[in-house]
Amino acid sequence: MVALSIWRGVGTGSYTCRPRLPFQPVHPQSLGVVVVLVSAIVFAVVAATLYAGHQVADHVFGQSDKQAAHKAAPGWDGWRHLLGHIVAYHLVVVVMLAIAIVALDLPVTVVGLTAGVGFSAASHALLDRRWPVRWLLIQTGNRNFADRQAPVCGMYLADQSLHAACLWVSALLIACL
Repeated sequence: MVALSIWRGVGTGSYTCRPRLPFQPVHPQSLGVVVVLVSAIVFAVVAATLYAGHQVADHVFGQSDKQAAHKAAPGWDGWRHLLGHIVAYHLVVVVMLAIAIVALDLPVTVVGLTAGVGFSAASHALLDRRWPVRWLLIQTGNRNFADRQAPVCGMYLADQSLHAACLWVSALLIACL
């Protein structure tokens, strides 16, 4: 059997073109290639899972209409709705990540998962207050885009683009730590 996690001592093979028995040593220089390959595969799987989880959690299971309408409101009311959304959103995302990690036997660490999911929660909460997205658009000379409602909503597109960028960072944290 060939496993992706040989560098952690799990599995019985390596990424060579010829079969290798479990007791045969791995050449030390090839170990670095395996680690990089494993990290790249973990990153790809985690990034795809985070993006799919984001779509499902932000638009279907992780946010009520009331939360979406009030999460950027000032004061405790806004923060309460935002916190409810962040918790529900990340519950969906963590379940999807857990399924992918277990099903594919991905070598991820608790530190990486904590950092990645923590960054996702913090960045998602910041962006969903909406003013940071508007501020960024204005600072980059895109005030008209921020105000645009048709044919597309500029704020929504910018919000989703920034969420995708933050999920990319989360995937890197999970894959590399």
